[in-house]
Amino acid sequence: MLGRCVGAALGSRPPESVWSPELRELTRQCDAVICNLECCISARGAPTTRIPRKPFFFRAPPIAVESLLALRVSVASLANNHALDFETQALEDTVELLERNGIATVGAGLGPAAARRGVVIETRRGTVGVLAVTDHPSEYGARDGQWGTAYANLARELPAWAREELARLAAHADVVIAFPHWGPNMAPSPSRWQRRRAAAMLDAGASIVAGHSAHIFHGIERHGERFALYDLGGALDDYAVDPDLHNDRGLLALWRPGGDPEVELVGLALEYARTERAGAEAADWIADRLERACAELRTTIERTSESGFAVRPCPVER
Repeated sequence: MLGRCVGAALGSRPPESVWSPELRELTRQCDAVICNLECCISARGAPTTRIPRKPFFFRAPPIAVESLLALRVSVASLANNHALDFETQALEDTVELLERNGIATVGAGLGPAAARRGVVIETRRGTVGVLAVTDHPSEYGARDGQWGTAYANLARELPAWAREELARLAAHADVVIAFPHWGPNMAPSPSRWQRRRAAAMLDAGASIVAGHSAHIFHGIERHGERFALYDLGGALDDYAVDPDLHNDRGLLALWRPGGDPEVELVGLALEYARTERAGAEAADWIADRLERACAELRTTIERTSESGFAVRPCPVER
């Protein structure tokens, strides 16, 4: 989230300063970096009136795109509950600015077909497909001739269009990431319906599911040989911190399809408008919570460094 006080900080700080040098070096080694952009980036627009009593409106200044470039972001999902906070002018600006700077967008567009269409990007190791979808708010969902998000009532079902798009992406890309923005804020674990929808996404053609929305990271679950990362928590913000749930601690997922380990996690410490690799007490807290959250989903975590973790299957009981 690059808006509000983060955006204000960019008026007096270099855009790359929101990320620690160590974190920027880590993402520099990735073939692709995918993020959920939980704001618009624009100097235009006015706060939306679509949602009565809406409490938060997130808009970042145009310079914020350089914060994403500093992290080498390849794809930005706009399927979330802040994409239209400053209405269609700001969303249009966001898409234009990101794509002009070489960052592909997914999860929003002019009309339902454009909003729901996934994206395929080229990397040095092959092609990656990404499908983004959000389960809230319905007021932001794209309608005929209108800008909006790829909305779906995921608590009820994975809609046919999402199944079809995942299948299309699977036919055109080497790997496919399902990237849902789902569930309520501050939920500490995935709900039953999220676990069912993740299975449906994998059955439809996704190679992995990586979710976000709760601001609290969840455990990782194996579905056969594939993974569901239900929620990775936050990556950057200026939010008030819950002292028990610690929404100021998130995860960066490193996915190496077919590798050993296939999924590694890096603990993040979210300071006010700045994120760095977690250390000391923050890293220990992440390790403890991650171990417990994954055990509930029959997955084990191997701590490989102070803030690094490898995802392993639980040993089979005999």
